[in-house]
Amino acid sequence: MSIQIIGTGSYIPERVVTNDELSALVETNDEWIQQRVGIAERHVSVNETAADMAIQAANRALEAAGCSGGDIDLIIAATMSSDTACPTVASTVQAAIGASCPAFDVNSCCSGFLFGLDIAISYMQRGGMQRILVLGAERMSKIIDWSDRSTCVIFGDGAGAAVLAPGKEPVVSRIYTSGDRDVIYVPTHSGASPFFKKEKEPPFVNMNGQETFKFAVNRMTEDMRYAVEQYGVSLEDIAWFVPHQANRRIIDFASKRLGVPKEKFFVNIDTVGNTSAASVPIALDALLRSGKAKHGDLIAMSAFGGGLSSAVCIIKY
Repeated sequence: MSIQIIGTGSYIPERVVTNDELSALVETNDEWIQQRVGIAERHVSVNETAADMAIQAANRALEAAGCSGGDIDLIIAATMSSDTACPTVASTVQAAIGASCPAFDVNSCCSGFLFGLDIAISYMQRGGMQRILVLGAERMSKIIDWSDRSTCVIFGDGAGAAVLAPGKEPVVSRIYTSGDRDVIYVPTHSGASPFFKKEKEPPFVNMNGQETFKFAVNRMTEDMRYAVEQYGVSLEDIAWFVPHQANRRIIDFASKRLGVPKEKFFVNIDTVGNTSAASVPIALDALLRSGKAKHGDLIAMSAFGGGLSSAVCIIKY
């Protein structure tokens, strides 16, 4: 059994933060940010939690799929910035959309949505499930040091969702992890235990930009080549590439290394920023709603992030 995506949805907060606005917080400017990462603006939550945004994206995906929460057999939500450890984002979505199915969160940072998609494919292929909702939802503004110009200019908030159903076309999915905390590291709140003596660390994103860049380009190109080989096609057969929107220069470098025209890479980082696990589903939803992708097109999604992790999936639309 294969799978198909029958509906997508996304949500980004109304509050826009421009590069000029950030220049009042840290020593930076619009030209520096656009040249470094390709971002002009990002959206940040004022009063929505990661789960709130996930609910909005889920409802839009359900509407696009022509089904209701009661039709969903499983909910998987990818997030690294949930506002509650319990209940999970997935279970909060379950209650909000009127579903009565298992629901759980996964965390593989920016690769999380594609990790969730890979899990969903496995459940679907095992049989017994007809509709699975996969989400990516992040309130990255919560875990950013807004005095650190190397990270605060990159990230934004938002959520994306996809509804999966059994299909007839093949699908290829691959996930990868190489345990490492030196390149990307995000501590959680250290708690208030009187017995824990380790030095407390601020719960913000720490990232080695240069090493992240190298890892991202290497994994994206290796994963893409692996996926097309497994699918039995060439890179030229892929109609659209939907990469994690982390840095425009990473996408451009991967495009050059793969020998694929930049025009085949869907990019919305300029207006959305890096939304971590929400990045790929937000971009996928934007692509499908734009009308640029046609039914029968092969779409290759790829992501990379903390863990270190990466993932790729090729699916026929």
